[in-house]
Amino acid sequence: MEWKTRKYAKKWAVILIFSFMAGLVGGIGAVMFRLMIEFFHTFFFSTLLPHISFYIGGFNLGYIILPVIGGVLIAPLIMYAPNIRGNGVPEVIEAFIFRDGTIHSKFAILKIIATSVAIGSGASLGREGPTGFIGASLSSIISQFFNLPKEIKKLLTACGLAAGIAGTFNAPCAGALFALEVLYMGAFSLNLVPIFIASITGNAVTLAVLGSVSGIEIPKSLGYTGVELPFFFLMGVFSGILAALFVKLLYFVTDKFESSDFPLTLRLLIGGTIVGISGMLFPKYGIFGIGYEGMRLAMFGLLPIHLLILLIFLKVIATVFSIASGYSGGIFAPSLYIGTLFGAVFGMVLRLFLPWVNPSSYALAGMAAFFSGVAQAPINQILMVAELTKNYTMIPPAMLSSVAGFLSARVLLKGSSVYTLKLERRGIKIKTGKPLILETISVGDIMTREPVFVYSSDLLFRVEKLISETGHDCFPVVDEKMRVVGIVGVRDLITCPDKSMSVGKFIQRPYAVAYPTETAQQALEKLISFNQNLLPVVESPKRNRLIGVITKRDIYRAYYRGLEGMYLE
Repeated sequence: MEWKTRKYAKKWAVILIFSFMAGLVGGIGAVMFRLMIEFFHTFFFSTLLPHISFYIGGFNLGYIILPVIGGVLIAPLIMYAPNIRGNGVPEVIEAFIFRDGTIHSKFAILKIIATSVAIGSGASLGREGPTGFIGASLSSIISQFFNLPKEIKKLLTACGLAAGIAGTFNAPCAGALFALEVLYMGAFSLNLVPIFIASITGNAVTLAVLGSVSGIEIPKSLGYTGVELPFFFLMGVFSGILAALFVKLLYFVTDKFESSDFPLTLRLLIGGTIVGISGMLFPKYGIFGIGYEGMRLAMFGLLPIHLLILLIFLKVIATVFSIASGYSGGIFAPSLYIGTLFGAVFGMVLRLFLPWVNPSSYALAGMAAFFSGVAQAPINQILMVAELTKNYTMIPPAMLSSVAGFLSARVLLKGSSVYTLKLERRGIKIKTGKPLILETISVGDIMTREPVFVYSSDLLFRVEKLISETGHDCFPVVDEKMRVVGIVGVRDLITCPDKSMSVGKFIQRPYAVAYPTETAQQALEKLISFNQNLLPVVESPKRNRLIGVITKRDIYRAYYRGLEGMYLE
């Protein structure tokens, strides 16, 4: 018993030391990233802009050129490493699920460069998702260098993501919960301990170097009355609907870009031009870049309602075309911007009927509700409100708004989020809101690679013989080129009086197959839907050649192994 205690203590010592290291490198990565964004923003808007400024009708057309130049500069990097496009969180999810948390070291460096140039040149993007990706990448490098067990590798990837988010917002609790909600899909366990350590460490590093790091200014005089709570819930519902429409628009435009024959550089030029035009109209209100200045103005009630509505429209357009055209950057800050302005609009309209209403309170709750809908991460936003405001006054309305935004968007997005939809387009189907076990296991990892099969030309007598010899109750049926044409088993033979018939002539019922890149969850759903005990595994949708089989027993066994690899004990 004593050696078990020592072994357990040693394991946790390793976990805690490496979670601290993950927080340290995540914080350092966040600092480097912030400084590079500031450098490129100064270069583009203070050094370069005065030399390319020319005015027509009072508008400085030089603003249009800035994001275009940024797009041209990052195009070679994105062509070299396409995975650095976008916010990076889907890539962390994919690495966490399918590669034991392994992220190639080059991606962290390229992500820092590409995203800092993109945001610095004015693309309407956030730094939060990329910061989390950078933290996860650097933590993954550490776990690979020390050749840590795969369950600790995955955990450190989550720690790095949490450290990056925490450092960005000065919100360690929100950073930790973001990692849990996005990677573990809301599962709470002992994994929370090292993730919190990494999150606190990452936040401490950025605070030590940069001071106050969130960039979001919150009014001191926020409050509400009990009678307003239903209105906060109603605003959350509308925010969730708007969030779902925003996500659908984002992927609609993304699909249009990707289905076109335009080369990447031309896509970036188109996206940069649209961003430049949108930002040129209101260059001081946060359309360019992260947008915290526009959030501050809306939060403090310094913008009229008609301007708020126009800015929401322009920020949506700028963000959608920044991401869809291929810029590297996040969705986090633009979502907070849109939600803040929408909440301020809702509060101003409500104040026409209830004069005591404070629109700033609705702006804060709207920020939480909109992102809860976009990312399907309500707990993260509730805690972030508490950490940003430094008190718990606004927690009840923030909870109502966030939950309402989460649920209404969930209905319209059918359980997906802005992060998982990107993976779904790659054939990786993941639904938010439930712990990931079978989704983290691929069919290729657990299938039987030398299966027993029958040819379609074989007689049913041979099937009976195989059943008695192997104890199996079902077999894949293949043609002479090993292409799957059906399945046959005990159930089928019971209904057939003539065992001299060939298998190919006998099999009629519909059947499903699996692919090695699918998850065990997808395989289980197929087994249940088609009432099969076995799934033939074929090479791909275009190549129907048999390479293995997977059974319910394989999946159940993998489930319990997955539990051991996912959660600490």
